[in-house]
Amino acid sequence: MGDTQALDVARLGAQGDGVADTASGPVFVPFALPGERVQADVRGERGRLIAIMTASPDRIAPVCRHFTHCGGCAVQHIRMPAYLAWKREMVVAAFAARGIDAPIAHVASVGLGARRRAAFSARRTGRGVVLGFHEAKGVDIVDVQECPVTASAIVRALPGLRRLAEPLMSRRAPGRVVVTLAANGLDVAIEDVPGDPPPEVREFLAREAAALKLARLTISGDTLYQATVPAVRFGTANVVLPARSFLQAAPAAEAEMVRLVTQAVGEARRVVDLFCGMGTITFPLAQRAPVLAVDGDKQAVAALQSAAKRTPGLKPIEAKLRDLFREPLSARELLGFDAAVFDPPRAGAATQAALLAESSVKTIAAVSCNPATLARDARILLDGGYKLERVTPIDQFLYSPHIEAVAVFRR
Repeated sequence: MGDTQALDVARLGAQGDGVADTASGPVFVPFALPGERVQADVRGERGRLIAIMTASPDRIAPVCRHFTHCGGCAVQHIRMPAYLAWKREMVVAAFAARGIDAPIAHVASVGLGARRRAAFSARRTGRGVVLGFHEAKGVDIVDVQECPVTASAIVRALPGLRRLAEPLMSRRAPGRVVVTLAANGLDVAIEDVPGDPPPEVREFLAREAAALKLARLTISGDTLYQATVPAVRFGTANVVLPARSFLQAAPAAEAEMVRLVTQAVGEARRVVDLFCGMGTITFPLAQRAPVLAVDGDKQAVAALQSAAKRTPGLKPIEAKLRDLFREPLSARELLGFDAAVFDPPRAGAATQAALLAESSVKTIAAVSCNPATLARDARILLDGGYKLERVTPIDQFLYSPHIEAVAVFRR
């Protein structure tokens, strides 16, 4: 047992915990809100909420029965204005840490049911297979019956997904069931499966996949069942979805990113799209200008190239396979481009940003899922002579501590 204390919560931390300042340092209390006085069991810098003595006027009832037990969401219990202010402050703080007084816009947020991709964990237990997300503060899997942030088509499929997972899961280690709502159906990938399923199990899975009307079912990367080729729409292009490929989680957030980037690029005559993936931004850009699209993912680049050949009415797209972490585009290679877009993984693109800072590109639009690395890359560009025009936070992962952003730079 820890020490039971009455704490006054001052603010929300980066992970959504309430933070109380005490004589021995900050104490982080999950599910407590700023302005609340709470009773908590304190162990070091962590506190377990026992009771709310004085509730915040921003406290509301959560939208999901699993909240506080399931670790998928951190902050369903706060009114939307306070929630969005917290999300925006994360971006403000990240830029401030790099000495940047950034023009941060209001947060663009998605609604309930917006998420088209969910990565569930699954494990066999004495009561059958559990399928869901890990506990908020534990290692067990919460067997979810609902998920208000996820697309209803995925939630409706949960019972069938359990049937698919049942013959594949072990008690020793959890597997993963990744579900994507493509434009033409559900694409299900089951990963971390022990061994190769025997023929009778494969036949059972194919029957279940057909009964669920899945577009595709893959097991450890191998296609076991396919009724149609899963595809997504980027601009006017219909792009075939490779197995294990990256896709923005919420179409509404993706659309806002594309809008902000295309607006920033404007009437540029030639654009380079760095870390282009399957062409999320490439295809909308190519409706206006020729695009060089570069990425290190072989499957993604192949999907982009194939879709470009099939899509009429676009300006020329040149797709290039290249690891931009090991071999970023040089300032010389960037000659002739009016605008550049980069959308790297969470680690950011410091080396590529440094070479962009040496270039003559007039406009840069940076898309990021990590405000800290975005701010670091922004510092590099600013030191290279660019001006930061605006930063727009995008709340793609509703009720989570994650925040995306689009930043626009001009020279």
